[in-house]
Amino acid sequence: MKALAFLGRGIKRSGLLGFVFPVLLLLVWESLSRFGIVRASLLPPPSAVALTLRDLARSGELLGHIEVTLMRVAFGFAGGTLAATVLGALTGYSDLWRRLLDPLLQAIRSIPSIAWVPLFVLWLGIFEASKDTLIAVGVFFPVYLNLMAGIQQVDRKLVEVARVHGYRGVALVRYVLLPATLPTYITGLRGGLGLGWMFVIAAELMGASEGLGFLLIDGQQTGRPAIIIASILLFGCFGKLSDMALARIGQRFTGWQDSFKAAKEKEANASDRSGLQAI
Repeated sequence: MKALAFLGRGIKRSGLLGFVFPVLLLLVWESLSRFGIVRASLLPPPSAVALTLRDLARSGELLGHIEVTLMRVAFGFAGGTLAATVLGALTGYSDLWRRLLDPLLQAIRSIPSIAWVPLFVLWLGIFEASKDTLIAVGVFFPVYLNLMAGIQQVDRKLVEVARVHGYRGVALVRYVLLPATLPTYITGLRGGLGLGWMFVIAAELMGASEGLGFLLIDGQQTGRPAIIIASILLFGCFGKLSDMALARIGQRFTGWQDSFKAAKEKEANASDRSGLQAI
């Protein structure tokens, strides 16, 4: 029994527990299509979607679409993060700049993503610059809001101690405020990355001939639901993988935190060690 309990804790901590519900969902989905409860022409079973992905991969078409979309998200994420970090730090640190810039940025945040499409096409054309810019707009606001709010919420005593030691202006932001706001900043990065994956769909509507968004639209126009579902699943998988990678990187930089999660992990490690000794 102790060995089973230890195994259960190992599965839970390894992240495999998160696959239980998706696997069950796939089994139910396959059964509904196989037994004719749902029309396969409208909702192809997972096996048919997997075969479609296999055929696309064998032809070399799939890898090209994935590469193009990943590059667009990467460039848009980098541009949006850079702009949001500069403006978030500026408005978070300076009351004057916050009063000057924040009302305008908050108004721009309310504009739907699709509304930018005709303007960016007019300004930047239908090539990569307009697509990367649209993705950067989506990435910008979660990063900006979290960084600005995080800086404003830094412990006042910490700032006073830093000023006593001679930190002012850029040095105060770089060495005190940004490290103190790192947890909320990483949360903003993850939110921005998630919106980047959402905005890439709108970006690939702008005259794209490659990318997962183009593949999705092509499946809709040619009446191939398996390609539509395959594209949606790929968006979900790559979005999840990129978020996991960013979360892992964030954990490395915030390992110094004495947080509730860190305490739970210490307890789990101690429990595992005792379980091994008992076995």
